[in-house]
Amino acid sequence: MSSPEIRFDVEPALEAPALLLAFEGWNDAGEAASNAARFIADALGAAPLGELDGEHYYDFTVQRPVVRQSEDGMRRITWPRFAFQYAVIPGRTELVIGVGPEPNLHWRAWCEQLTRLAKRLRVSRVVILGAFLADVVYSLPVHVTGFAWPPERMDELGLRASNYEGPTGIVGVLGSVYPEAGFETVSFWAGLPHYIPLTPNARGTLALVQQAARYLDLPIDRTPLEREAAEYEGKTSELVSQDPQLAEYVRELKKRGFAQ
Repeated sequence: MSSPEIRFDVEPALEAPALLLAFEGWNDAGEAASNAARFIADALGAAPLGELDGEHYYDFTVQRPVVRQSEDGMRRITWPRFAFQYAVIPGRTELVIGVGPEPNLHWRAWCEQLTRLAKRLRVSRVVILGAFLADVVYSLPVHVTGFAWPPERMDELGLRASNYEGPTGIVGVLGSVYPEAGFETVSFWAGLPHYIPLTPNARGTLALVQQAARYLDLPIDRTPLEREAAEYEGKTSELVSQDPQLAEYVRELKKRGFAQ
């Protein structure tokens, strides 16, 4: 069975857009990465570009379709899909944004499709967002690690490379595929506290938006997200203060940090 092509709603005349990708699921702790991509799309007034049908790439017992009742009384099914949008800021930047669930199946074919998309749209550089759970102090600034190709971009962006080795998600795979295809590629990862169950994590979203906006020179008003992040930190502080064991764990994390 051949892989389905990306279906385009429109095909705008873009010169050298950047491509920003985020995936729900394993790469998306606290929904920080997917929400960052969506926030950027909304802030720039992005328009629909197309989608990659999920039939070939999703296990529908894992990524369940959703049933909703429409105004005419019909029950309609929304199938999992990976959607693309685009935004053009005249004289400044062009951006293609892709966000949706991480694929469950046929990852090599998926990566081939996304590589073809980048070549077809003459993409100049690729940014991939991710978030992971870690032993970090919730009240400290969210630390963003990452990967960049070519390597000199690491120093330019002030990124500390992750030394993680082990099982990876589609973000890690694409972080290898795009450089091999000749694209400048940057992957930003937000490290979030594993012991805080509050989701979505607006602080993680804000950290990723700040990094992506700085790198891509995006004119984005982050004020609404900054308010959400402050509210999230307040709720987290309240949660920790009400749980003696959790408060003690945070104190131990702080001691560890001071000792390093």
